[in-house]
Amino acid sequence: MIPRIHKQGGSTRGLINYLYGKGTHEEHIDPHLVASFDDMAPDPGRDLSATKRDLQRLLDQPLYLLDADRRPNKHVWHCSVRAAPDDRILTDAEWGDIARRVVAATGIDPGDGAGCRWAAVRHADDHIHIIATLVREDGRRPDHHLSGKRAQAEARLIEADYGLHRVTPGDGTAAKRPTSEERHKAERKGRDRTVREELRETVRHAVAGAASEQEFFDNLKDAGLLVRTRVLPSGDLRGYTVALPGDRNKGREPIFYSGSELAPDLSLPRIRERFATDPTAPEPADNEHRDRRPAPRSAPAEARRKATDAAWAALFVLDQGDEGAAAAQIAATGEVLDALAQTSALHTRHQLREAASTFERASRSHTRAEFQHAQQLRRAARDLVRSGPAFGRGEDGASTAMVLDMLVFLTVAAARWHAQRHHAQQAEAARQAAEHLRAAYQQAATAPLSALHERGCRIPPSLRRHQAAVLRTALPELADTVLAEPGWDALAATLADAAQAGHAPQTLLADAAAHRELDTADSISDVLVWRLRRTANLPAYAPTPATKATQTSQTADRQPTAARLHTPPAARAPRR
Repeated sequence: MIPRIHKQGGSTRGLINYLYGKGTHEEHIDPHLVASFDDMAPDPGRDLSATKRDLQRLLDQPLYLLDADRRPNKHVWHCSVRAAPDDRILTDAEWGDIARRVVAATGIDPGDGAGCRWAAVRHADDHIHIIATLVREDGRRPDHHLSGKRAQAEARLIEADYGLHRVTPGDGTAAKRPTSEERHKAERKGRDRTVREELRETVRHAVAGAASEQEFFDNLKDAGLLVRTRVLPSGDLRGYTVALPGDRNKGREPIFYSGSELAPDLSLPRIRERFATDPTAPEPADNEHRDRRPAPRSAPAEARRKATDAAWAALFVLDQGDEGAAAAQIAATGEVLDALAQTSALHTRHQLREAASTFERASRSHTRAEFQHAQQLRRAARDLVRSGPAFGRGEDGASTAMVLDMLVFLTVAAARWHAQRHHAQQAEAARQAAEHLRAAYQQAATAPLSALHERGCRIPPSLRRHQAAVLRTALPELADTVLAEPGWDALAATLADAAQAGHAPQTLLADAAAHRELDTADSISDVLVWRLRRTANLPAYAPTPATKATQTSQTADRQPTAARLHTPPAARAPRR
């Protein structure tokens, strides 16, 4: 249940006209009172003898008992209370009880016999509107300070008492929701999102990886936004506003939004905090394996490799418990997701955009981010944007699968970090983002894992037995599970590639398991494939045989085998 306190107004009659009118799109059906301050207020919706003016006069009577110079200009209090889409339809009596609880909790009518006059109007199944005059019967102003937070707290109790959908409590760090006027305008214009939401996404994309204030503003202009800046008398930049070129008011002037109106962390001072650069780029945690036979790659593939390394390093920061550093890694993860959403191939774009949009809520909390600790992830986001779009095939597609595999891990770790600190909304947002990333991973990983599977099926039996023995030695507790998975064939091909490149497969396997747990993955073999290919600097996509042994097996062994007839497994996202 979502209560929302609207801006105070100066016209009781104007709001009554709206509540009893047809609505912007004639969506108001059977408007009528469900409760009022004395349960005796006239109802112009169902009582033919009552008028809107009668109701207005009754509500405003305490206002006109005051001298004219003591009357507040903005005397109309307006609160809407909306049920969740999956809630049952409440009765008028239940909505009336909810209205009484809300006005009591917010201080509008605390039950002392001299509260404000109010009325609750229902014109739809799923919500009511409460209108009140902000002058008490005793002539004093009501104590409705922080009425929004009070209403939210009461709503949580109402949900429990009525068995309704339990809304995750907020903490004041969420982005401002679009107004009803903005939503109706989007509907009229045929937009699937409001201008506020579109601007917020565009500004976040402009922030992703930007190394300076000037680069950020250049990104905004390149995205086609109208940009205005505010300058102090000293000449220093104070802030900025942005607008969509086609979004104009009645006077045909562009409608500008400040960064803070889009999201708390998009104000200019908060964006500047991200530019606190660290001159030295930290090396990946497992750099001892990274200098062997580097493979030539496209720019998008190389950028995805760097993002994978940065995400791997970020996981260790989340484990260490430094609050500011961990919060910065989570915020910078949002930049990486925004960068991937901008440069992803078509078949993964929708899920990545959803992941980035959802994770945006997880990137903010009351823990202040110390961005000097997250510059590796921010540089990775910058490289992703500058490298351009990946086409989703070959090394580009496989490197995308590799980074998504790691980002699933990182977003789940972020969800745990938030949950441990009781950041309920952020934890839920990170979990939802992980689900979108799993879906994107499934789409990106199918082709490269199928190619590795085909190669693994052609490895000679003697070499497969040797690799199984290596697996049992390196991971004795997980070996039976891995050998029974469809992904074992792809892992076998990866072990062969690692040995051919001069690595010790047993060492790689042991290191992969030592750094992070594996037993919660849906497919341990899939996770190991990407960890080994990243650590050993192997091509992410290797459709051709990597060893002489596999070449011999392809030409000499022409008889059908159970391994060769095995259907390539569908890529499965690692679930942690």
